[in-house]
Amino acid sequence: MERDELTYKVIGCAMKVHNTLGNGFQEVIYQRCLAIELEDCGISFKREQEHSIFYKELQVGTRRADFVVENRLIIELKALINLEDVHLAQAKNYTVAYNFPAGLLINFGSQSLQYKLVFNPKHYFIPNSENSKIQ
Repeated sequence: MERDELTYKVIGCAMKVHNTLGNGFQEVIYQRCLAIELEDCGISFKREQEHSIFYKELQVGTRRADFVVENRLIIELKALINLEDVHLAQAKNYTVAYNFPAGLLINFGSQSLQYKLVFNPKHYFIPNSENSKIQ
């Protein structure tokens, strides 16, 4: 799947922040700066929006994604030297928990901005003869 216009704009905002600040700051600093850039671009978002997590129809806790953008895209920020598989899994799990089709994992901690587009497997199909959902 190609990036849509919204993810393209969000990545552009993140690049502006990284180009201005570089790496080495705490995640919260990047979060505040990204909020400024998103506002400047006219992108609606909520920061730290709490969402309930359910297991067998029972609420077992809550989680807050760094950004919920236009009520359809989750953004998880990191400020690490290297992203690891656990960070990708976390971002993917947020797309499932919020029931959004996609999310972005953005890392400001490396020398170059890193970003990964992650997908909710419940929203996409495998192109095969059965056209079954990804499990």
